Amino acid sequence: MKRFIPFIKPDPLVAVIRLSGAIAAGGRGALNDQILGPAIEKAFKRGKPTAVALVINSPGGSPVQSSLIGARIRRLSEEKDIPVIAFVEDVAASGGYWLASAADEIWADESSIIGSIGVISMSFGFNELINRHGVERRVYTAGKSKSMLDPFQPEKPADIKRLKDMLEHIHENFKAWVTTRRAGKLPEGKDLFTGEIWVGTSAQEVGLIDGIGHLVPMMKQRYGDKVRFARYGVKRSFLQRFGARAVTDALDGIEERAHFARFGL
Repeated sequence: MKRFIPFIKPDPLVAVIRLSGAIAAGGRGALNDQILGPAIEKAFKRGKPTAVALVINSPGGSPVQSSLIGARIRRLSEEKDIPVIAFVEDVAASGGYWLASAADEIWADESSIIGSIGVISMSFGFNELINRHGVERRVYTAGKSKSMLDPFQPEKPADIKRLKDMLEHIHENFKAWVTTRRAGKLPEGKDLFTGEIWVGTSAQEVGLIDGIGHLVPMMKQRYGDKVRFARYGVKRSFLQRFGARAVTDALDGIEERAHFARFGL
């Protein structure tokens, strides 16, 4: 009730946004700008927060969605003049680290996995399989580059080069984002953009995080024991919570587990 009484300053409020899971344009449990946008907007605008905390547990995913979410956080932080502090749980890797870099400070657990600043493309090739079974692949296009990296046809050197050029371009965008957001904190002469990962204090030593710390004790230390927390994130519908669309959700879960498995999680 104190915050409604005139002339009495309310206790500090920290808005907490949970960013947990793989980052993708689709998927019912995935992180993307369309789903997260309303929650992020509310976190910055509701209750005049003293700070916004990001709780991150993500192995990465779509570079575009990572960029959109990160840009939204930065825009609101600058418009509202509200500091953003990230707290990493198990992992902030690849796109997950892109999200963490949207914060003014990044804190992690001693066992958190940090980094993987790179870009990857994965697929399968089935051309030999269908040949063994007498299956003939028929593809007709208008435009010589319309069919690229068809998994049912042998790889073409020109397609591989085109893909690698795309990956390099995205990697440069990733490097520019991290270099800008962590300006003055990264060591000179050390290449941190090879896709390597670091754990806990080793990530601090190379400037990818600011230190070891957890959400509640750090916010109490900074804003006092009476600090309040308002939590925001993706909310599932009633039917989703009680098992509807179980098959789709199970498939999304398998895909997300595959992302986490890359880091032994």
